[in-house]
Amino acid sequence: MSARDFFRSLRPGSDQQLAEDLAAQQRVRRSRSATRAARQGQAWEDQDRARDRKGGTRLTRWED
Repeated sequence: MSARDFFRSLRPGSDQQLAEDLAAQQRVRRSRSATRAARQGQAWEDQDRARDRKGGTRLTRWED
């Protein structure tokens, strides 16, 4: 919660509207695109480790 949201919560008014705004912000942070990117990254890492176990060339550059 940002400072603006905190001060807004202290002001008398519509708590329901504040709760809806905060819920909408949380939904944006947990968007499907972030979940999809995490799944794709994990799949790439799993494939990379499998290649390493099989003796293939691992796609990691440690010297950078």
